[in-house]
Parts: sequence; structure tokens; C-alpha cells
Amino acid sequence: MVTSTHETSHRIFQDHPEVLTPAFEALGLPPPAKAIIEALTPDATELKPLERRADTVLKVEPSEGEAFLIAIEAQTSRVRGKGASWSYYVAYLRAKFDLPVLLVAVCRNRRTASWAAGPFECRVGTWTTQVTRPFVLGPDNVPEITDESLVAREPAMATFSAIVHSESENAPAILGMLARGMRSFDKATAKYWCEWLEVGLENTPVRETWRELEKMVATYFPGRGTLFEETYLEGKAEGKAEGKAEGKAEGKAEATLRVLEKRGIPVPEETRDRITSCTDLDTLTQWFDRSLTATAAEDLFVEE
Repeated sequence: MVTSTHETSHRIFQDHPEVLTPAFEALGLPPPAKAIIEALTPDATELKPLERRADTVLKVEPSEGEAFLIAIEAQTSRVRGKGASWSYYVAYLRAKFDLPVLLVAVCRNRRTASWAAGPFECRVGTWTTQVTRPFVLGPDNVPEITDESLVAREPAMATFSAIVHSESENAPAILGMLARGMRSFDKATAKYWCEWLEVGLENTPVRETWRELEKMVATYFPGRGTLFEETYLEGKAEGKAEGKAEGKAEGKAEATLRVLEKRGIPVPEETRDRITSCTDLDTLTQWFDRSLTATAAEDLFVEE
């Protein structure tokens, strides 16, 4: 099934080929220097009504060395017969464009990444005709975001990293780092990358965490006219309706508890009661911020 997360995992290479340089480094390959990168049709359909389509196909022409193709496949789970399809893509693209092909699988969890590395063999008994070994970009070789400055320098790579690690236990903290790094963006840039990430996380358990972070960031730069501030002020205006404030407080409390749960941090009953009974949005926002990096539930209430 094609999902939003699936689409963004490979489309980011089409729209932002600068991601290829850190991606090559993650794969242990030398990045092509001063390369011309062109998106090609991913269609590998023959005259007969049998449709085959790679996710993204890029032609790379380095300033030095030979040109080659990169076929990028976003894979969210194991699929029976996928190895045969990948072998077909490589053979077809090699024959059609007369260029060597590098097959790259983008995976969000280690189990899928381990499977996607292959090898996928076409053999009869002890005779092997073809072996396909995809390169894999996954949680083990795509670095997590640990520095806010990286977000400003390489927003495409930072967004891609957040999507790849969206099933990690560190996902809430990674998203928190990304949100803090985005505070340096102008309105248009922030809106662009927020939409990329929100679509990319649509089918993941941390999508709601990111939506909360978008609102949370608005409180840092009042008067800057950022996307986050507009979202925050719009929510404040709507909150004037009767009962709206209570609903916002409940939502913030639930988000805080959900982050702690996803990060595997135990929450005692008295702590849970303290969070859910609080009605002050500023306090709840502070607790939510701390939940992204806390090592114990009690850390939420420790004054800095």
C-alpha cells in the first residue's frame, strides 16, 4: 500500500538531491563530486499489461567518473516477491539506459532494513544466475538529529532523518530537536518543511507528537509572525469559546503522557493524576517540553 510516509521517503531525493551526499556517506560510498542529477521516469512497464514502477530513479553525472543511475525504493515492511521486483528494476534500467544501477532501499525499522539488504538470488540448485544486494538507508546508518544547527544547515537531511527514525524510541526527542532547529527559519521555509514532515509522519505513531510540537514552538518567538505563532494565536482565538480551554489542557496532558509512554518511561499513578488534573496551559506546555528529554517522570516537575 502506498502511504504518505512511503511517498516522502523517496520523493525527498527528487525534490532535494542534496540529501544524496549525506546518504552516500551513510552507505559508506564516496559521494559524486559536482554531479548533475536528473530525475528519470520510474516506469518499468513493458508493452504487455504488466505494470512495474520503481519509486524514484535518478541519473547522476559526476564531474569525474562515469554516470550511473540510483533507483530508490521506500519499504515500510517485508513484502513477498519484492526481491524479484527489485532484480527486475535493476536489470530493466541497466538495459534501457545502458548505465550501471545502484539500488537503495529506505526503511524505518531495523527488521525491515535487515531483510531489505538481501541477498535476493535467482538460482536453480547450486547454480546462481543473478544476485541483487540493495544498499539500505535505515535507523542503523542514518544519523539521528542531535544538533539544532544541523536543521538550519541541512533541513532536507534533517527531515529525512526524522522520518527514517519515526519508529524509534527516540523519535519524540528527535522531533523536539527538529522543532527547536526550525525556529531559525523564515515563515515560508518553516511552513514548507513542517508540511513535508507532517505528511511524512502521517502513518506513524508520532504524528500527533509532531503536531503538538508545531504549536509548542509558537510560544518561543512572540511577535515574529512565524507559521508556529499563527497556529498558536489561531488556537488561542478559538479557545475563547466555552469549554475550549479545558479541551486544550486535556489534549496537552494526553500528549505528555503519550510521549512518556512511547519513550518507555513509567508513570506512577500520582504523577498521572497530577498531569491530568492540571488546567494551566503554560505549565502543561513546560511539562510536555520536558517529557521529550526526561529520563524519569519526576523530571517533569524539576525546576531548571
